[in-house]
Amino acid sequence: MAMTMPLPEYTFPARVYIEDTDGGGIVYYVNYLKFMERARTEFLRHLGFEHYLNAEEDFMFVVRGANVRYFQPARMDDALTISAQIQSLGRASLVFKQEVRRGDTVLCSGDIDIACVKRSDFKPRALPEQLVNLLKTRYGKS
Repeated sequence: MAMTMPLPEYTFPARVYIEDTDGGGIVYYVNYLKFMERARTEFLRHLGFEHYLNAEEDFMFVVRGANVRYFQPARMDDALTISAQIQSLGRASLVFKQEVRRGDTVLCSGDIDIACVKRSDFKPRALPEQLVNLLKTRYGKS
């Protein structure tokens, strides 16, 4: 697949609600991963690929690895922007670079390694052809 990496950044807005915070009113560390998951899902939806609606296909995406760094806390009612940018694309995997920002301040960043596996036995499989074609159409140089 002939695509220039990394692909352009997609951003998703979010607001911090009380359910996202700990007793001190700051975002609990694991919730940054939830924000990142939403941004990746919305990025795929933005491309036209709604993978949750493709239940008849024998695939699913799983997080194979996450390298997350925390810099500053987000607080109750903060308006955030979460980015999702494909850094590399393999036959059966995607690596996303992601950031959670408040304005221009990066609060958290992460490299999230996503594998495509068969739903039936969790063994690796090629990325869905529909997704590959959508990425080629939008970003590829065929």
